[in-house]
Order: sequence, then structure tokens, then C-alpha cells
Amino acid sequence: MPHARAKAARTAKLLVVLLAFAWGLNWIAAAVALREIGPWSLRVFGTGIGAATLFAAVILTGHKLKVPRGEHVHVMVAGFLNVAGFQILSGFAQLNGATSRAIIITYSMPIWTVMLSTLVLGEKLTRIRVVAFLLCVAGLSVLLWPQFQHGVPVFVFYSLGCALSWSLATVYIKWAKVKIEPLANAAWQLLFGLGFITAGTLVIEGVPHVWPLERDTILAVLFIGLFGVGLAHFLWWSIIGRLPTITASLGSLLVPVVGVTASALYLGERLTLQDIVGFVMIFSAAAIVLLQPNVKHTEMPE
Repeated sequence: MPHARAKAARTAKLLVVLLAFAWGLNWIAAAVALREIGPWSLRVFGTGIGAATLFAAVILTGHKLKVPRGEHVHVMVAGFLNVAGFQILSGFAQLNGATSRAIIITYSMPIWTVMLSTLVLGEKLTRIRVVAFLLCVAGLSVLLWPQFQHGVPVFVFYSLGCALSWSLATVYIKWAKVKIEPLANAAWQLLFGLGFITAGTLVIEGVPHVWPLERDTILAVLFIGLFGVGLAHFLWWSIIGRLPTITASLGSLLVPVVGVTASALYLGERLTLQDIVGFVMIFSAAAIVLLQPNVKHTEMPE
């Protein structure tokens, strides 16, 4: 039995690393797809495929999809913020700026969650959290100061909006004290988020751009839907209970590392010294928050 448990833990750790690559490369796939289709159409396809994949995986593995009475509205609000808001804003951030910088700013998410939790939920603002917040602000300042010297970069606001949308959803779910199972929560959030995205697409872009599409675009959309959204969420929530919180959190911290590195290697984006320093500071701030002992993270990672 001990040998079987050790083997299961090693497998779970490997899956966390693989998921970090799935989420990190998800940004690269989006950058490729956005060369041909708009952010609204991209998210309709990607989220639609992802929701279908996740629902199929949940049903086939015998997990419950039931939403407790009175929690539909809470899951819908979280879906609007965590899925629709996050995905649309991240798409526009990538369209208007470098993917690597969008990733760096977006992954300041844990810091904003801590601050919002302090304001909304009354959680204690510890010294560790204050240090993390100040480190994050310093990192953003180092990263963005050169950008603002040449005008107001729109992608910054999209990226920060993306981070805040995710953080608001996390705090809202905690505030609402939802009892829905994590996998069912993720699946229904994706479905509700898809509804909001589809409605916005019809109003802003009209009928989603379906055809013709280049091969690379099709492959990118399929990667986003199947791996970056659907299977990734299923695997994350399936293994999260089998690993210590710190181990799982390390997997989350790998996502921006993979994304930024892949942006440099595949997209040819050059990181300046300010980018690197800002990234290290924001990454360190997120690590301080995520790697606190005895703190369980129940948010939907991306």
C-alpha cells in the first residue's frame, strides 16, 4: 500500500507539471489563433470545445454534476468573471501587446485575490501578505514604467482587468460559500461563461468566423479547447486532493514561467532587463502567497 500511494503521488506530480505546460502553452496557442480570428470568435470555439470536453470527462468518470439549490446564480456570476471576463480580456491583452508581458501582469492574480479577500472577507492582512503586495507593486512599476513613457499602453489595462476578473471570481465564490463539487463547479462555470461569450460575440462580431481557417489556427483552437481548457481543468481538480497544497501551488507557479519562456522561443518576443526584473518580482510575490503553509487554494487556475 505505501508503495502504491507513493507511485500515485509521483504520477500526480507529473500531471501537475504537464498541466503547467498545457496552461502555459495555451497563451501561445491563443497568440497563433488571434492572427486570423478575433478574440470573441476564438473564445466561443475554445470555450465551447473545452466545456464539452470537461462535461464528457466528468460524466464518463462518474462525478456528480448537480448544483445545490440556490447556487446556480453564484456559479453563473463566477462563470461571467472567471471564464468570460478572463478569456476575453486576455485575448484583447494579447492583441494589443506582447504575450509575454500580458502573462506577467495577469499572473499577479494571487496578490489581488489576497487584497480583495482582506477587504471583502475580512481576512487578516499578515506581514507576509503585505510584503507580497509591495513586491508585486514594485514589480509592476519596474515592468510598466518604460511602457508608459511612450504613451498609455492599452494592453496593460486589459491584462490587469484579466487578473482582477479572476480574483473577483475567486473571492466571490469564497464569499458565497458554495458547496458544489469542484469539478462540477468548473464545468458549469465554463458552460455559463460560454453563454456570456456567445452573446457578446453575436452583438460585437456577429456570427463567429468559422471558415476558412489556416491549419495552424485550427490546431491552435483545438489545443486551447481540448487541453488548455477542458482536459486541463478535469485533471487539475482530479489530482488536487491527492497532493499537498504547496506541491500543487508550485504547478500553478510554473504556468507563467512556461508561458513567458515559450513566448520568447516560439513567438520571438525579446524580454528587456526591465521585463525580467519585473517578472521576477511579481513571480516572487505570487510565490510568497501561494506557498504559505497550511493555506488551501480552491480557486480555478488557468
